[in-house]
Amino acid sequence: MNPADPLAESTTLSYEQAGVDYDVIDPLKVAAQRAAASTGAHLAAHGFSEVAASRGESAYVVDVGPFYLASIVECLGSKALVADEMHRLTGKSYYDGIAQDTIAMAINDLITVGATPLVVQAYWAAGGSAWFGDAQRAQSLVAGWKRACDICRVAWGGGETPALAGIVADGRIDLAASCTGIINPKSRLSLGDELGPGDAIVLLASSGIHANGLSLARKLVERLPQGYLTPVAPGLGYGDALLAPTVLYSPVTEALHAAGITPHYCANITGHGWRKLLRHPAAHTYRIERVPAVTPVLQFIQRHARQDAREAYSTLNMGAGFALFVKAEQAQRTVDVAHAQGIGALVAGRIEAGPKRLVIEPLAIEFGDDSLSLR
Repeated sequence: MNPADPLAESTTLSYEQAGVDYDVIDPLKVAAQRAAASTGAHLAAHGFSEVAASRGESAYVVDVGPFYLASIVECLGSKALVADEMHRLTGKSYYDGIAQDTIAMAINDLITVGATPLVVQAYWAAGGSAWFGDAQRAQSLVAGWKRACDICRVAWGGGETPALAGIVADGRIDLAASCTGIINPKSRLSLGDELGPGDAIVLLASSGIHANGLSLARKLVERLPQGYLTPVAPGLGYGDALLAPTVLYSPVTEALHAAGITPHYCANITGHGWRKLLRHPAAHTYRIERVPAVTPVLQFIQRHARQDAREAYSTLNMGAGFALFVKAEQAQRTVDVAHAQGIGALVAGRIEAGPKRLVIEPLAIEFGDDSLSLR
C-alpha cells in the first residue's frame, strides 16, 4: 500500500469486524445438522429415503426411486442495502440484478450435487406495504427474477410477499429463494464419492463480489471519501461494481452433462472464500498452480481493507465463483464448455494425496482443515 494513498488506513478490516463471525455462526449449523439427521427416517413412511451423504452439502438429496430430488433455500443477505443506497444516490433501481443475485444463491448451491433446477419459489419480506408500492423498484425485481429463471430454464412456481413491520426495517426488504431440482439419471449425483488424487480443479470466473462479503464491503465505505461513488476503475464506481449480478452457473453444469462430463464434486465459492475448496470431508491436498484474474472491485476491497492474501482468499471469491473437480483428461474440455456458455474458466490445479489442506502456490499461502464440512 502506498502510504500517500488518501484512502489508506493503518488497520486491517476483517469480516469479523464487519459483524460476521463464522466461529459463532458455524456451531449452530453443526447443531442443526445433528438435530435434523434423525428426521430423515420420516421419508420411509412415504416410500422414499434420504441420501445421507448429502447432509451438510450445499443441497439435500432424496431418493424417490427412478431419480433423485434435491432442494435448497438461500437468502440474499445484505446486498439489497447497497442497492438501496445507490438508488438514493443515483435514482436508478438495481433490483433487476438483485433478483438474479438471490436466485443465484439458491441455484448455484443446488447444482453442486448434480441437480438440474426445476422450480424456484420467491420469499420477499418487506418492512411494510409501502415497499411494494414503489413501482419502479417492484417491477425491476419482477423483471430480473423472471430473466434469471429464463437463463436457468427453471419455472417460477410462486412465493410469499409478507409485510413485516417491526421485524424487517422500514423501507427495507429481505429476499430469499428456494429451489427444487432433479438428478436424472442418478449417475449425475455428485457428492464426492469418486473424488480423489489425480482429479483436476477447474475454477469458473466470478463477476465480482457476488452476494458474499457484503457486510465487509459496506463497512469499508466508512473509509472512502466519496462513499459508494468512489472510483474503482475508470468509469466504474464502487457501488456499481459491488452490484454486478452474481453469475448463474447452471448453464455450465447442464452443458457439461450434455457433453458427457460428470464432475466428481463441486463447490460454490461463497462464504469462507477459497476455503470452500476444502468442503469435502475426505483428506486430500488441493494444490492450486494458477489463479484467475481478480476483478477490480475485489482488488479494491483487499487493498483498502488492508487484507493480506490469506485474509482476502479466506473471505472473498477473488475471481473464482465456482469450482469443478473433474477427471484430469476432462479438464480442458470442461474449460471449453464453460467458455461456450460465456463464462471464463481455467484449469487451476489438481488433487493430491492428503493431508487435508489447500495450497495456493502462486500466492505462497496454505489453509489447513478448518472443519468446513458439516457431514
